[in-house]
Amino acid sequence: MRALLVVNPAATTTSARTRDVLIHALASEMKLEAVTTEYRGHARDLARQAAEGDEIDLVVALGGDGTVNEVVNGLMDHGPDPERGPRLAVVPGGSTNVFARALGLPNDAVEATGALLDAIERGSERTVGLGMAKGTPGTADEAIPGRWFTFCAGLGFDAGVVGRVEQQRESGKRSTHALYVRQVVRQFLGEQRRHGSITLEQPGREPIEDLLLSIVCNTAPWSYLGNRPLYAAPRASFDTGLDVLGLTRLTTPAVTRYATQLLTSSPERGPQGKHAVSLHDLNEFTLHSKVPLPLQMDGDHLGLRTSVTFLGVGRALRVIV
Repeated sequence: MRALLVVNPAATTTSARTRDVLIHALASEMKLEAVTTEYRGHARDLARQAAEGDEIDLVVALGGDGTVNEVVNGLMDHGPDPERGPRLAVVPGGSTNVFARALGLPNDAVEATGALLDAIERGSERTVGLGMAKGTPGTADEAIPGRWFTFCAGLGFDAGVVGRVEQQRESGKRSTHALYVRQVVRQFLGEQRRHGSITLEQPGREPIEDLLLSIVCNTAPWSYLGNRPLYAAPRASFDTGLDVLGLTRLTTPAVTRYATQLLTSSPERGPQGKHAVSLHDLNEFTLHSKVPLPLQMDGDHLGLRTSVTFLGVGRALRVIV
């Protein structure tokens, strides 16, 4: 097997020594080329080149969810075609690693490498669905190119939190769960909770209006707080379309109630109530905002948008697991 290992040197939970050990372990079982990323978007470029050629059978992403997202977008550059092109494998190296954990992989890089080698030996793989977000035709955002996401996206409040975290990381702060919690509080205390309502439109259905928060899930859990899984949309799955959790109120009592429900959520029960909107297995919908709002995909802040169309694409990518 010929494999390309894409290594993010800034991965928060792996040291240079650990990465060397993992590279040697993988190289002992396959013909391996390891490349360290040097700039934002480099992982996508590397994966796209691998997909365009016929020399690579497997692309392994060693890093966090951002690295995985870039690799997936490179592999999917010409659209979904799981019967051709390299397969994907993931070795978690970030602070949260939602995609890898949703696949059932250990959250430790060394253990995950062992599991990956076992899966390769058994020929174990699955084909997963992905989400796609793109600018809505006929709007100011229509020229924005589409982008794939593996586990979640969001327009509004949660994307604002992601943007705040990225600002903190750029200033030298380490990515931790405590950092995320602090930015959630600051985002809530800011202006975002009082401005910019969102409308969700589905083909052939009545629009859902006045959403202040919209979380789009391609799988469950939505995220983790330490080792605690958080289920914004418990029924979301790689084998179905997209799920949405929307909230129409972000007052202090409402946020307290829904935050408590999220912290105590389970595969059977997520946030719910008269100000919560839960939608399951959607193939296509659009989120419109009256004012530009932040957009995030797989924990990556992508700037401000006023209209985004989401697609759930089934059986899009083969993954070794």
